[in-house]
Amino acid sequence: QVQLVESGGGLVQAGGSLRLSCAASKYTFITYAMGWFRQAPGKEREFVAAISRSGGTTRWSDSVQGRFTISRDAAKNTVYLQMNSLKPDDTAVYYCAAGDFPRLANVAYWGQGTQVTVSS
Repeated sequence: QVQLVESGGGLVQAGGSLRLSCAASKYTFITYAMGWFRQAPGKEREFVAAISRSGGTTRWSDSVQGRFTISRDAAKNTVYLQMNSLKPDDTAVYYCAAGDFPRLANVAYWGQGTQVTVSS
């Protein structure tokens, strides 16, 4: 059974915005903190952002703080990553993940990944 389904990636110009969505099973949504990692070509996968199970607390990587917003909708079992002021360095495959707060250690489930490409 697929636990995490992502959508919303694409191509955008520098300075633009995109919103990623990650739909989870109800069990996953209520059991784990959720968030996002990304992996650029030739680089290791890195933590981007996470939101606690209650939705009351968030954590960010330094590289995206102030530009990205993470939120969760309990009615839809969905987590969102709103990405503003995008830069070419944000180009990567973005992966939704469910794990332990605050930085999603011990990831229990991964999404399939969605490509985000930011052109200069």
